[in-house]
This record gives sequence, structure tokens and C-alpha cells, in this order.
Amino acid sequence: MPSTAKTLLFIHTLTGLHPGSGTALGVVDLPVQRERHTQWPLIPGSSLKGILRDACRESIKDSYRDATQQQNGISDNPRRSPRQRANEEDNALVTVFGPGRITEETAGHSGALSITDARILAFPVRSLTGVFAWVTSPAVLERLNRDLALANKAELQHVPQPGKSQVAGTDRSPLLIDGRQMVLEEFDFTRTEDAQEVANWIAEHAVTDLATQNRLKAHLVVLHDDDFTHFVRHATEVVARVGLDYERKTVKQGALFYQEFLPSETLFYAILLASDGRRQDYTMSADAVITYVNTHVPHVLQIGGDETIGKGLCAVQLMDSTAINDAKKG
Repeated sequence: MPSTAKTLLFIHTLTGLHPGSGTALGVVDLPVQRERHTQWPLIPGSSLKGILRDACRESIKDSYRDATQQQNGISDNPRRSPRQRANEEDNALVTVFGPGRITEETAGHSGALSITDARILAFPVRSLTGVFAWVTSPAVLERLNRDLALANKAELQHVPQPGKSQVAGTDRSPLLIDGRQMVLEEFDFTRTEDAQEVANWIAEHAVTDLATQNRLKAHLVVLHDDDFTHFVRHATEVVARVGLDYERKTVKQGALFYQEFLPSETLFYAILLASDGRRQDYTMSADAVITYVNTHVPHVLQIGGDETIGKGLCAVQLMDSTAINDAKKG
């Protein structure tokens, strides 16, 4: 029987992120993409799969440089670059992600890796004390538990259920005022229960650097679903972008637009589902597919638009892959 392997991919945004444009209905010309029913931001799975494929392709392209390229910097076949050759000829890459080009030989199989849309896990919101908090909600955590069960991973044992204008957080959080009150943006909240288990779990699984892990354990809070939805809808960054007339140094006609970004420190996760390779001439198990992705994808990826102005840099890691990630860092 064919085997399957499942895991979660965590995404920690290091710079502002614009994950594709949603429908512009207001003053923002380029809003971020959101779920229709919740209005929570997401990263499309189609974008993620292309980004992962490109990262894997970049890591193996040097093995497709022929002797002429290595010595002279030019190819004996200028129509096919090393990246293109890797994309079309590498057995493992084509097995994992699908054919790089469609021919009669390759049309009979698809890639062994499936990727869902990346879902919001925690969102940064400014705080009166402690600088900022990561906020999440019961609905987010309950969906996380459902996805963990789908991936055969251990679920959170307890999901806090704060009411409106209430917050669940750690008892020694620097976000608290007088030990019980918290001010996020312009709203007052009262701490009613503990969320240390949730904070520890997200810190240990969703981020890679020790400083952020320690900060998450003290700065993550759980809000009511309605309060959380308000923040992810209205606490994003909206930036005015312009194009200048080179000679006059004024804004070009029609070149002013407003673009929405998700702030740095936003946390997402996606589900990776792998099956045994579908190629008849190359064998690859489902576990090997996950290992291939984990081995070849770098610690930091660029996701979304505006790459040339430093947007969309994200730290990524697969769940339960500490040893391999440590080896990549070394």
C-alpha cells in the first residue's frame, strides 16, 4: 500500500510581508490576501509550493554546470541554464514537485508533495508595556489542533477561552499592568486565565532563534475570536507607494497607490502532505520526500512581493526537524 507522510511548516516573518493581493474594496489599492469567511490573512499554497521548488532548485543547480561553464562561465548550450536543467532533469526534484516541462514521458505523473495555504497562528500587536504582544485566539488554536491531528502530531491539551475584552496570558508577562490589566493598541483587557502551555508550544515549534523563543513565552496572549479578528483586519501596515518623475522629482501621474503589509513577527503554518513518488522509473518514499524538502530548503526564504525592497523575508522550519535544521545552521 502507498505510504504517506505529514508535517507542519512554520513561517516566521522577519520583514513586512505582502502575500498576494486580495480584492480592493476600499482606499487600499493592494490589500493582502485573506480568507473569505474569517478575513484572516493567508499565504496561498500555490505560492508556497513554487517558493519551495525554487529554493530546492537553487540548492542543486551547481551540480548541473558542465565543465565548460565551470571553467569559462559560459555554457556550450546557452539555451538551457543550470537552473533549467536542474528543474527538468533532477530525478528527486521532479519526483517531489512534478515535471519541469510536460512531455509524453512526464505527463503521466504529478509531484509527490502537497502544500496547503499557510494559516495565521499569531499576530503582533503593539502594547502599552512590553513593546508588543503576539495575539492568537481559541478558533485559531482549535484549528491548529485539528491540523495537528491530521498530521498525526500531539495536540495542545488546553485551549483558553477568554471572553470579550479578556485575555489569557502568562502570570509574569511584561505586558501586564498591575499584574492583571493589559492595553493592546487602544483597547483595555483583563487577564482571566493562564496561557503558558500555548505560549511554550508555539515558542518551541514555530520559531528557530532562542531570543524569539524566550520572548514568545512571555509575550503571547489568547484573545476572544472577535478581538483577534479586529486586530488582524485593522492592525496591519498600510504604506503609500509612489513613482517619481526623474526630471521633475514629482510623483508621476497615476503612480500613487496604497499597499497593505503584514507586520514583521507574524506567524503562519502550513500542512505538508507527501505520498510515495509517482514516477515509474524513480523510487522515492513519502518520508524521503519530506526529508528532501527539509534538507534543501534554507533557513530563510523570500515570500510574497517586493523582494527588491527587502519585504517578505521569513524564517521557516518543519515540525520535528531540529536535528536537520541544526545541521543546516552549522
